[in-house]
Amino acid sequence: FYTLDSLKFLSSIPENRINRVILNQLLRSLTSIGANIIEAKASSSKKDFARYFDIALKSANETKYWLYLLRDLNEFKYKAKLDEILKETVEISNILASSLLTMRNKNI
Repeated sequence: FYTLDSLKFLSSIPENRINRVILNQLLRSLTSIGANIIEAKASSSKKDFARYFDIALKSANETKYWLYLLRDLNEFKYKAKLDEILKETVEISNILASSLLTMRNKNI
């Protein structure tokens, strides 16, 4: 639901020149998280699995950056919803980071 709910909300934000650039980058990084997790599940080796999780983590971190920027540029207009999406993104990022640490500790 995270990606779908986020996409629905983000599509409701009016586009001006600055928002358009941020939204384009945000949509790419946000959808990349789930796509790389799916790729990890379909990977043929543990090393490949960890690599896709690492890419998903990087995408989650990038997503946080764009969300903060969008929220702060639009002042209080969308703050509550963007904070909610940010909270979920941080949780996903923490889960991915924890999983990667576990894999690295097991030499995967």
